[in-house]
Amino acid sequence: MQIIDDGVVVIAERHLAWVGSADEAVGAGWAGLLDDARVAPPGGYLLPGLVDVHCHGGGGESFPNAETAAQAMVAVREHRRHGTTSLVASCVTAAPEVLRARTRVLADLCDAGELAGIHFEGPFVSAERCGAQDPAYIADPDAELTRELIELGRGHVATMTIAPEKPHITGDDGMVAALIEGGALPSFGHTDSEAATMRAALACASSRIAARLMVGAPVRSARATATHLFNGMPPMHHRSPGPVPELLAAAVGGECVVELIGDGVHLAPAMVRAMFETLGRENVVLITDAMAAAGMADGDYVLGSQAVTVTGGVARLSEGGAIAGGTAHLLDVVRTTWRGGVDLVDAVFAASCQGAEILGDHSIGALEAGLWADVVVTDVNLNPVEVIRRGEAVDRRR
Repeated sequence: MQIIDDGVVVIAERHLAWVGSADEAVGAGWAGLLDDARVAPPGGYLLPGLVDVHCHGGGGESFPNAETAAQAMVAVREHRRHGTTSLVASCVTAAPEVLRARTRVLADLCDAGELAGIHFEGPFVSAERCGAQDPAYIADPDAELTRELIELGRGHVATMTIAPEKPHITGDDGMVAALIEGGALPSFGHTDSEAATMRAALACASSRIAARLMVGAPVRSARATATHLFNGMPPMHHRSPGPVPELLAAAVGGECVVELIGDGVHLAPAMVRAMFETLGRENVVLITDAMAAAGMADGDYVLGSQAVTVTGGVARLSEGGAIAGGTAHLLDVVRTTWRGGVDLVDAVFAASCQGAEILGDHSIGALEAGLWADVVVTDVNLNPVEVIRRGEAVDRRR
């Protein structure tokens, strides 16, 4: 990924036919299609459609509460018109029957091409580090329920957040095996784990993925993920290291991709910059963790069974005050990360190519000929001017 000063993208049959400089397009024989080309406004940019692999909602609707496809699509459209052309719908900790019902609704939208996947954030997480997850529904890991949800998801379950200190995580009958064999990835987070426990879980995931790759068995992606690094886990301490240094080491070693909520609320921009500089962009994925209030005014909302109050754009549980998801769009996260000192190309990479890698989808995430024509046209401040998804302009009106 690089910046091309006079770059154009040519769209044909809903795919990218040419990506490069305008002069090169003419020389390569694409002059006849330049009427269908997109160019950035003065000082602006052409970006690949963004890929958010952790999002709970937006536009006033929440995926964990959506009983119908129409409700869920309100959130999808909110993020789509702001440049997120591929979106993973995240559920939260809930009763099994609720998770089953939500999976059916979201899987239908995945089949229709409206969603890119499903993420379960719980219920197999730590009560001590539950954040906005409802502790009443936190449970010990259940591989049988997990396999059932994966089956209901019809191949669209991308990730599940699990706490490695819970029972039945590793081993042939454990959660890591159930997820990887079912075409999903374990995402370690909402954890109070000690370092050794996190290391063992990461090693289990890495070895199981490697074993399947060696025999040509399908896997979602080559690396496990970490659910919003730093958030929902104890801070690193030199005498009690906890899970963070193990996740950092695994990322540097190419065994894990860490999520960062780079919205300026969950993490200080300086911390986000430090993670890019320490880990490299290939080991970081930017996410929103957005909830229903994304794109909306301050007020009262819900996230699963929890009441949430948004004040000054910050979402917190109405009781207890824990941060309860984000209110930014992914393009906002890219902008905040960029302004915090991260190279623009690296920030965009972590919000597009990286999400596509986690999903195992090679048709999205970059401006390359042959891929879906997912393009975000922005002004000089990274505000969206036009969004194109699969070759068609997105209606940006609310």
